[in-house]
Amino acid sequence: MKELDNLVKVNQLKLEPADAKEFLGMLRAGDTKLKDSLIDGLSEDSQFSLAYGAAHAFSLAALRWHGYRSESRYLVFQCLQHTLALKKSKWRVLDKCHQARNLAEYEGQSDVNPQLLKELKSICKEIQSLVTALPALE
Repeated sequence: MKELDNLVKVNQLKLEPADAKEFLGMLRAGDTKLKDSLIDGLSEDSQFSLAYGAAHAFSLAALRWHGYRSESRYLVFQCLQHTLALKKSKWRVLDKCHQARNLAEYEGQSDVNPQLLKELKSICKEIQSLVTALPALE
């Protein structure tokens, strides 16, 4: 993937062979977090945190499936246009979620926008479908 290889050249991504066990572990983690984010009665903060974690786990799994690794959450989301052909508008929503997560984690601002939470869950389910449709790793 030319675009991802260019990110390797500038040390934004690392090449690392895909690992089936790691990939499946990321899928399980994403599945669990997404399922938990849908539990009735959870606060919007908790739902957001869990759905965001699920979206990251699925997105990282897609990147790892292609043989790349990143330590940047933002970049993992940005790469979705290449790893899963996710529309730019959708990974930009994930960028908004990333910014909201950072505000909550590092500045204590945790006002969850209900519309953003709804979009996050929807995009997360889409990423889950796309990443689980990837051919099995050996």
